[in-house]
Amino acid sequence: MKQPVRIAVFGSFHRGFQVLSELLKGPLAAQVSVVGVATDDVAAGFISRERRVWAYPHTPEEETMVEQLAAQHGLPAWKGRVKTPEFYHLYEQQWRPDICIAATFGQRIDARLFGYPPMGFYNLHPCVDDGWPSHYAGPNPFQALLDDNSDHAAIALHEVDDGFDTGRLCALSEKIYFPPGVTVDGLHRLTSPIAAKFFVRELSKMLG
Repeated sequence: MKQPVRIAVFGSFHRGFQVLSELLKGPLAAQVSVVGVATDDVAAGFISRERRVWAYPHTPEEETMVEQLAAQHGLPAWKGRVKTPEFYHLYEQQWRPDICIAATFGQRIDARLFGYPPMGFYNLHPCVDDGWPSHYAGPNPFQALLDDNSDHAAIALHEVDDGFDTGRLCALSEKIYFPPGVTVDGLHRLTSPIAAKFFVRELSKMLG
């Protein structure tokens, strides 16, 4: 019997929750094994809270829901810095992922991390179909889209590299249209289930 593909999730807030939920309980649950979860510690200074979704209204439950979901499935969530000897050891000796996905994660991924998984290290990033790298690369794409009066977003699945949302584009989701008066945190909630299902569809293609 084919061994499940080992996958690690670097995610927070609704996108991280929905991606982790799909991997644990969705159509690929029998084909993948979630071997590790890293998530934001909202109180930590190293996640650039002021420039990201955590600067917007949210509940205490939304800060910890990825950690709580992981715990329900026997997966301790890493909330510390990921560019440390302690995490490198955990990642390379225990998690040993075949593939990784980032979904709202407040730390840069370095070459040692993104170069490890043989099937690649990927990120889900909101943008529009404006060429790649997108004009909306960066830590707060939804705010930039709203500032530009965009009426929609799409979700890019791209490889992680040394740049900021610049790695090879793998796929782009369908358009997700914005309701009137929507906010940045509202867009996270609106788009996250779509982003997660889009990722699972693309992952299914990778798995063959």
